[in-house]
Amino acid sequence: MGIRRDSPRNSLKKKTTLKHLFELDSKPYVGRPLSSPSGGGIDSKHKEFLSAISDCSLVFTFTDPQESPSQQDLKRLRLIQLVSLLKSLRKPLHEHLVSRLVSMVSVNLFRPLPPPSNSTSIISALPDDDELSTFTPLWPHLQLVYDILLRLVVNLDPKKLKDYIDHRFIRNLLFLFQSEDPREREGLKNVFHRIYSRFTSYRSFMRKAMSDLFLHYIFETERHYGIGELLEIWGSIINGFGVPLKEEHKLFLMRVLLPLHKAKGLQVCHRQVAYCVTQFVQKEPALGGIVVRRILRYWPITNCHKEVLLIGELEELVENIDPDQYRTLAVPLCSRITRCLNSCNSQVAERAMYVWNNEQFVKMASAAKEEVFPVVVQGMESNLKVHWSKSVKQLTENVKSMLEEMDPTLYEKCLREIDGRESEARREQIKRQQRWTEIEMAAAKPNHFLQPTKSIYVSSH
Repeated sequence: MGIRRDSPRNSLKKKTTLKHLFELDSKPYVGRPLSSPSGGGIDSKHKEFLSAISDCSLVFTFTDPQESPSQQDLKRLRLIQLVSLLKSLRKPLHEHLVSRLVSMVSVNLFRPLPPPSNSTSIISALPDDDELSTFTPLWPHLQLVYDILLRLVVNLDPKKLKDYIDHRFIRNLLFLFQSEDPREREGLKNVFHRIYSRFTSYRSFMRKAMSDLFLHYIFETERHYGIGELLEIWGSIINGFGVPLKEEHKLFLMRVLLPLHKAKGLQVCHRQVAYCVTQFVQKEPALGGIVVRRILRYWPITNCHKEVLLIGELEELVENIDPDQYRTLAVPLCSRITRCLNSCNSQVAERAMYVWNNEQFVKMASAAKEEVFPVVVQGMESNLKVHWSKSVKQLTENVKSMLEEMDPTLYEKCLREIDGRESEARREQIKRQQRWTEIEMAAAKPNHFLQPTKSIYVSSH
């Protein structure tokens, strides 16, 4: 039971004479010099694999008019067949099949990417803005190839794949994150993350490779489509860090993650950057003070949309930092928020006002009321007097009422100090004007020093 009729073991039971053995040895071997995983000859499924892999190794550009649409359709069917064969696999793949499959995947994926079709989209596009995205015509094939690679990574033993998925393979995958097609970047993200989780010996190399890419983006190009997807991978990696954090991981936060805040294209990947930073602060709240000060250092001057994003990030960080740092952070944070609520851009001003609805932010401000109130009250009164937006003025009234209830005496004291500074400023202005008037009057009077002198001529005769 279970022994095939034409197997060598069954043949030996029928004939075991010396003549028969010589005849077997003298016959040429027909077929590929490859054994199946079970030790027998090549079975039908093995042949199907080899045939499908061979057909799928033919690469189409979908832009060459000489390419045959029927051959393109045939390749897609063969890719579907490979996916089906991998799904129905009950025994481990033979090493030769693994090698051929990885080679086929490499031939299809690792290709030169076209130049960006819209150079401004990398900087100005919003994270979910698909209108500016470019979709590659190769995707009907690439989608299936990524599925095949993902199944290989998930289902096979990493030790068996290490000879084929090596550092060079990983660097090539990392290069593909520059693809303009968001569908390809999503497929890449899934594969890259799986490789990181299963190939534990590659983790340090993969983290360094991604860090180098981020640094190249920050300090040299500021152009890369896959920063958001790579940061999503990092978010999952940071989530798995143990506490206390290693020095290597803290250096990544300081040298890579926080400098990302000064990139021109921050709005494209800010959600992912903020998530990664928040993960660090949640694991070690003592890092909150350093993180907040560094973000304040990278504050934009003319980019209003970026300001709105950073205000939201600061609000979230306040909820996670160590309360012992509230007093030291209250003045720089409230000073920045006050400058934002005085912004001529109504979106920035309104977003800064809404920060005062956050209980933790109010608690932080209360920890240093004596230093914070003079700054904040000055900003509130300025808004009520000169801001052009009615909605901003209304929000200012609401915040003013809240601050007055928090400490009426201190608020009244700040108002008196503001009145005193304004009165002093008016007196200085009057004195300055008087001095200018005196100078102008003095300049208008005739001055004998400026009159032409009379010349006296002495005759020599």
